[in-house]
Amino acid sequence: MEHHTHHAHGEHGEHGHNHGTASASWPMAAQATLHCLTGCAIGEILGMAIGTALAWHNAPTMILAIVLAFVFGYALTMRGVLRAGLGLRSALRVALAADTVSIAVMELVDNGTLLLFPGAMDATLSDALFWLSLALSFAVAFAITTPVNKWMIGRGKGHAVVHQYH
Repeated sequence: MEHHTHHAHGEHGEHGHNHGTASASWPMAAQATLHCLTGCAIGEILGMAIGTALAWHNAPTMILAIVLAFVFGYALTMRGVLRAGLGLRSALRVALAADTVSIAVMELVDNGTLLLFPGAMDATLSDALFWLSLALSFAVAFAITTPVNKWMIGRGKGHAVVHQYH
């Protein structure tokens, strides 16, 4: 196992070197962003559902949703790298390196969009406005986060650190 991890790091150096700015494609960035969006969406919807079910105010509900977005975003990445043979501690390091900036940008943009969308913060899970504003916020977050991920991947950062484990 230790030898595998060491070998993987050697491959990463070569693989990361091939990820110059020119090789960071838009489809690659979009795939990384979609991965991030999946974890964020699961966490956000679960957090909002819990906050709504417990009749929490907007601020604690939003905080829970953001925390769960990070948890699920990291968990999705860790699931893949753990399957590739990495230990738990190393998998966590990879997930933190791969996803922190992407999730942070996504959360900032999608929650900012929700705050600006009239009535969105007062909508409940049974309101069409809730789902419409959430879908819009995710679309805006995807559009803004994809170029960020492209830039990071082009520099061997962000989701580029996960590619060797796919």
